[in-house]
Amino acid sequence: MDRPTPAARFAAKVNPAGPWSLRRDCPGPCHRWDGAQNEKGYGTFWVAGRTVKAHRYAYEQALGPIPAGLEVDHRCRRRECVAPGHLEAVTHRVNVLRSTNHVAQRAAVTHCPAGHPYDQANTIRAKDGTRKCRACKNTAARNARRRAREERLATVAPIRPRTAPTLERAA
Repeated sequence: MDRPTPAARFAAKVNPAGPWSLRRDCPGPCHRWDGAQNEKGYGTFWVAGRTVKAHRYAYEQALGPIPAGLEVDHRCRRRECVAPGHLEAVTHRVNVLRSTNHVAQRAAVTHCPAGHPYDQANTIRAKDGTRKCRACKNTAARNARRRAREERLATVAPIRPRTAPTLERAA
């Protein structure tokens, strides 16, 4: 009995009757991976003496090698999908910004909470890489300086006024 080819073993673990993608740019239903998955939910496949991610294997079999510096993105946002029409080679930045994680959510914000735009002139990059609003930071600094000045120039409490018995003793 002949041993099945990697392509036949791969096809045996794909369920082409998966759910339809909710994203408009993904044609047809997802092809769900029914084989082994890693701890993050990506399908894994043993081929040529090593474990590879199933979606990467599917991309390479259908569309050729993954270009250097790019990674395979699931346009349908399902990690277990191996449908070649749902996979695209993109940069890491594009892949992260397409997701729904906190990094993508923060990058989608175009204005600070006070309504100032995050543009070239109004954005300060903090040491940790986050964006700060220059207008809000300047306003906060002005207010802090004003409060400090007011505290320095605050009126001194008057000395206790002399009372009548004290004045009589003094005479």
